[in-house]
Amino acid sequence: MSQLEIYRKQAKQLVRWHREGNHSVGGRVRGLGRYSMLSDREVLALEFPLHLAQEVIASEAGYPTWADLKVAVGRDGAEPGPVTPHAKLSRAVPVVFVRDVRSSARFYHDVLGFSIDFFHGEPPFYGSVSREGACLHLKFVHQPVLKVGPEDQAAFISVFVEVENVKRLYVELLERGVRFDQKLQKEAWGGRDFIVRDPDGNALCFAEPPT
Repeated sequence: MSQLEIYRKQAKQLVRWHREGNHSVGGRVRGLGRYSMLSDREVLALEFPLHLAQEVIASEAGYPTWADLKVAVGRDGAEPGPVTPHAKLSRAVPVVFVRDVRSSARFYHDVLGFSIDFFHGEPPFYGSVSREGACLHLKFVHQPVLKVGPEDQAAFISVFVEVENVKRLYVELLERGVRFDQKLQKEAWGGRDFIVRDPDGNALCFAEPPT
């Protein structure tokens, strides 16, 4: 089988996985810059024709377009010349440890305005919530993984979320009746932030960088 045929089969497989709702497709599609801010759920809601899957495969192989990949491989299916694709980090997703994934997801949805992307298992042992470009994964644990001493508790942050217009978000959550672990304030490093704790005690810092 030629290298080009292998790439074609990979693209068709990606289309099939998208149709089946496989969440692993999300991270691969976000490798394309214009989709970098989408959640897994939003990626799976996209129209996903073969040419888009081919673009993803080409990007992963180190080529800007499918046409460039085909040229490099050669019309006769010969092996491509040496390619040195660079590693590209698309995003980091914090994994938050919780005692009840479904209950925790409801908190993030009802209180903080996140969308629930998915659950795994019944009852769920893993899940995902997101809001705009921020995504958190929720993982069930039987007992706390970290034990933070009282002298460090106030300064221990589980998740840091960068926000545009943090004051507007603060007012929104204030109107929802959210209880803040730290109210909105200006920090010594120049930005402004506030902190909310989820039902499991995880501290989420919402911060706006200095302008």
